[in-house]
Amino acid sequence: MTVYLVGAGPGDPDLLTVKAARILSCADLVIHDRLIDPRIFELVPPHAERIDVGKRPGWSATQNNINELLVTVGAGRGAERTIVRLKGGDPFVFGRGGEEAEALMAAGVLFEVVPGISAALAGPAAAGIPVTHRGLSASVTVVAGHREGYDDTNWDALAVGNGTIVVLMGVEHRRRIATALLAGGRLPSTPVAVIERATWESQRTIRTTLAQLGGVDVVSPAIIVIGDVAALSYVGVDAQLLSTTVISTE
Repeated sequence: MTVYLVGAGPGDPDLLTVKAARILSCADLVIHDRLIDPRIFELVPPHAERIDVGKRPGWSATQNNINELLVTVGAGRGAERTIVRLKGGDPFVFGRGGEEAEALMAAGVLFEVVPGISAALAGPAAAGIPVTHRGLSASVTVVAGHREGYDDTNWDALAVGNGTIVVLMGVEHRRRIATALLAGGRLPSTPVAVIERATWESQRTIRTTLAQLGGVDVVSPAIIVIGDVAALSYVGVDAQLLSTTVISTE
């Protein structure tokens, strides 16, 4: 029996990989995060069992609980089953897929990682923002704005230079992040783009500056892009892109 750690991509079902779609189409059990576009479940067979282990206000499964569940079902006896652990984005980009793989390895359970498109790159692209651009930014750093060990992030180092900073799970701490980067030397006028529900039909992009980021009204989940590239917006007029509302707070 094999457990598949599958990346669901940034949201839009069309951005699933071919392999992810194929595995979902023959799944017998899907253990999934909360923020998965419901249309993705249309690929799952009607007989398949689904277990929601996503975090939500007032309740959440701990990572240890999830690890134990994966080991239990993966080590089960009986008919061969296709077990899918479906995670938003890519399993190994702030998805704790590494911890789940470690638990499965320790228990001797066969597993396979199916990479997904990370929202850290797809989200800005969906808003027309290249995270690197010649003459503006030659590097991109992806950081978690809300996680255990948050205070270990070296914001002073990130503030140096003109590289792009992409912050995931940072909505709640956006004021603190902005303050830390300003203290480290980033200019108050540094462009910022906040992309809510990237690649979903309800996607919205907010344009602001680092100095104003803390006061912007933002709804989670959202991706925060900080740097000169955040002022760009390359959206083809004939492209079949998701509807995007642009709000400037300048």
